[in-house]
Amino acid sequence: MKNPGFRALSLESEQLPPYPSFKEGIRRAPRRDAPLSPAQERLALRNALRYLPKPWHERLAPEFLGELRERGRIYGYRFRPEGPIAAKPIDAYQGRCAEGKALRLMIDNNLDFDVALYPYELVTYGETGQVCQNWMQYRLICKYLEVLDQESSLVVESGHPLGLFASHPLAPRAIVTNGLMIGMFDNQKDFNIAAALGVANYGQMTAGGWMYIGPQGIVHGTYNTLLNAGRLKLGVAPEGDLAGKIFVSSGLGGMSGAQGKAAVIAGAASIIAEVDYSRIETRLSQGWISRATPSLDEAFELARRAAAERKPIAVAFHGNIVDLLEAAAGRTGFHIDLLSDQTSCHAAYDGGYCPAGIDFKERTRLLAEDRVRFKKLVDESLARHFRAIQSLVNKGSYFFDYGNSFLKAVFDSGVREVSRNGADEKDGFIFPSYVEDILGPELFDYGYGPFRWVCLSGRPEDLRKTDAAAMACIDPKRRGQDRDNWIWIRDAEKNALVVGSQARILYQDALGRRNIALAFNRMVREGEIGPVMLGRDHHDTGGTDSPFRETSNIKDGSNIMADMAIQCFAGNAARGMSLVALHNGGGVGIGKAVNGGFGLVLDGSERVDRIIGMAMPWDVMGGVARRAWARNPHAQEVCRDYNENHGDLGLITLPEEAEDSLLDRVLEER
Repeated sequence: MKNPGFRALSLESEQLPPYPSFKEGIRRAPRRDAPLSPAQERLALRNALRYLPKPWHERLAPEFLGELRERGRIYGYRFRPEGPIAAKPIDAYQGRCAEGKALRLMIDNNLDFDVALYPYELVTYGETGQVCQNWMQYRLICKYLEVLDQESSLVVESGHPLGLFASHPLAPRAIVTNGLMIGMFDNQKDFNIAAALGVANYGQMTAGGWMYIGPQGIVHGTYNTLLNAGRLKLGVAPEGDLAGKIFVSSGLGGMSGAQGKAAVIAGAASIIAEVDYSRIETRLSQGWISRATPSLDEAFELARRAAAERKPIAVAFHGNIVDLLEAAAGRTGFHIDLLSDQTSCHAAYDGGYCPAGIDFKERTRLLAEDRVRFKKLVDESLARHFRAIQSLVNKGSYFFDYGNSFLKAVFDSGVREVSRNGADEKDGFIFPSYVEDILGPELFDYGYGPFRWVCLSGRPEDLRKTDAAAMACIDPKRRGQDRDNWIWIRDAEKNALVVGSQARILYQDALGRRNIALAFNRMVREGEIGPVMLGRDHHDTGGTDSPFRETSNIKDGSNIMADMAIQCFAGNAARGMSLVALHNGGGVGIGKAVNGGFGLVLDGSERVDRIIGMAMPWDVMGGVARRAWARNPHAQEVCRDYNENHGDLGLITLPEEAEDSLLDRVLEER
């Protein structure tokens, strides 16, 4: 690596940047919990000021203190660029390598007003998932990416760009970690202190991993989940859809905003409750919601009529999900077939869950002024929420936790009967996670997961070409999953899924991802399309260890281990992925998951062909192998085929099955 002559952010300008204006109507994050002592408050200021030259400190110290006390964090608003931030075509960015410019594009997409949940606070989705901690870090990261080259790697620790270090072309261009707390301190309270000090960042998954593509990313997962739930639990035919069925859930924010759209694509009539009307407005403007109403009677009637006519609809109920479910439980002639929740319960006490009995405005006030009362209201509401679900399940509804830590939040609120063993969370909960019942056995065990790509040129025609190439790589007759995914990609443009960058998501298995990636790289090489960024949601077959979500269908006791996510991260780094990321929390909360992600820039080179050949199968099959070792039948099938037919790519250890009769006899004798 040649010394790029990079000068610190503080020397970027002779003048202190002017304070930017804030666009009216853009959502703002609520005040965060900031339990700092006077000494820690002093330390937080010292930590923030170290990014900036001393002549500015006199002006900025009181400004930063004001942010800390008013917002609970130091965001450095003054250093946010003026105006909207959005993904530009890759050629519009300065840089010494394609990877540096591509990562700039991805970061900017994460902060787009149309994409991000709280863009001024650098929150992309999930209530607390941030690109980085503050705008000084953002500026510094962008400057480093401009001088990044093929002989260097950028290291980012909880949003802080540690620096550029000498590397080589087959190494990652960026290595990102977020919130990796020492075990003794790996809890929400200590994390909140560290975050307020400016030393910890909650990356969620693809927020801090810079790979978020807008809510499209979860539309496909929700579509798959709903279809398979219908087939497994409602008697829907393998080739059928959810016409005539009613789906009810909550949340229309960054990730949860996909629910209504996915339900319509799957053919269902749906009602999605949301307390923040600005989020409803966003989905209405996108066409992802059909109707909005504050009336329970109207919401029920719209869904009932649509189901009777076997027509899809997505109704946004502007109100609290608890009120909706309690009303549904007491109503005759209205049956909910599928029931879930996708509020940000991993941050239940930080604004991710709005308790029943108060509106969104009061929720925001209490977060700023009376957290003790807010927590009490959340706990009371979660208990009511749970009782309403119990009542509906007793009437025949199928409820599943949609990976938002809802059932864990219910348990933490004091409702112990939600626990399967009545004592703790280690055996799971009385209602299943969607991964436990649906996505795990039907998709993850086969290796299918949320593969995605971004056409870095920004040209819609490039996206059309990649859609066609991906379809050509799928055999819809191989498995039902392949047929669903072929139909998904066939209809993707018609369903108007793009928000922000020209991106697509497609659930694919290991060899499917490899074949698609090689096809795309060949198309780049031949000049048919511009460069492409590949990635996936960290929520995947092998990238995340999360006992209440991604690994909830692993029953050999290893669901509490984090080896897989770390091996996935390290293995992707060793095989040359452009970006590797590792985070604590993973959508379910600090201390509850470890997850890893990647990004790979396709520049048409043979170097990238080589990386694809090594890294794509590993990224998936490491997870399938762990699932096979846990004795999951479908994962074992896949691994046997892999060993027999793809020995050039690796060999996987398979388990021997102990007979129950032997175990019974031995245990009885002892």
